[in-house]
Amino acid sequence: MLVIRPIRSTDLDALMQIAIESGHGFTSLPVNEELLRQKIARAETSFKKNVDKPHDEVYFLVLEDTETGEIVGTTGIEAAVGLVDAFYHYRLGTEVYHSEQIGVRNEVETLTLCHDYTGAAELCSLFLRENYRKDNNGRLLSRCRFLFLADNKERFGSPVIAEMRGVSDDKGESPFYAWLQKFFLGIDFIKADYLSGLGQKGFMAEMMPRSPIYTCLLSEEARSVIKEVHSSTLPALKLLEGEGFSCRGYVDIFDGGPTVECNLENIRGVRDSQLFTVKIAQTLPENGSKHIIANTKLEDFRAIQASLANVDASDEVTLTPELAEALMVGEGDSVRLLSM
Repeated sequence: MLVIRPIRSTDLDALMQIAIESGHGFTSLPVNEELLRQKIARAETSFKKNVDKPHDEVYFLVLEDTETGEIVGTTGIEAAVGLVDAFYHYRLGTEVYHSEQIGVRNEVETLTLCHDYTGAAELCSLFLRENYRKDNNGRLLSRCRFLFLADNKERFGSPVIAEMRGVSDDKGESPFYAWLQKFFLGIDFIKADYLSGLGQKGFMAEMMPRSPIYTCLLSEEARSVIKEVHSSTLPALKLLEGEGFSCRGYVDIFDGGPTVECNLENIRGVRDSQLFTVKIAQTLPENGSKHIIANTKLEDFRAIQASLANVDASDEVTLTPELAEALMVGEGDSVRLLSM
């Protein structure tokens, strides 16, 4: 069975392997053992913490194959970005130049460095190992976060954002970043992305252009990938768009990939998920449909997917003892359901 649970310190080796497999451009999982150890410790502290309002917490989850004990995926939510480390974006805008005297009007697209998403919650660290990219496992990893959000709204900022990985080649080179490297930063994309993942962002404030950038001055290759996503990220983008997320003109400062957002209360998975009381039986009714099922716990959060029937007929849901054990619930406990 595949079960989503909070990460723990014993998952370090598995997380290191996933960081290696995730490749370039996956800033939230840099290949650095000490940083990953710190990320795990920060997550463990966050799950135990009493929270009045969101700050620097991260709720980092893993997908475990309970038959093998293998960690096969990761997913997470940052409670409120930019409150400790600067959180940069480019904001797409338009400048208008008009002269009645000569009868000319021009609209020029601009990119302006900003911190507009400071305090927002962020969906992050979504990765699924290749052999498990089937059977709606990716949807489980992504959407289980909305059940966690629904039960813990006070722990998160709003809106909720997600940075979509921008276009880069097999070597990790970004056409958008190539222009920035040539004229401003002077270091390659992989190094800049790695330093960002380490939290060493001082060079950005020192070296990034301070004035708006006219996109017409960029190379054609750089302009063509603004707001475009990496081919491997397209399914994740489509899923989030189905949840109500959209891009309001903010893009990543390194690869130009879009950032999408949605107010927490308006996320489809938050809005449509429902609480049910657990009833346990040896067998489940037939003709069930796939659902994500999560308990309502914090430190012991668990989520799985299973076929359930008659979930709209009452406020009870029937689980087998095996499913109840995986979710760490008993008869009479509450679980949250979301149709797949």
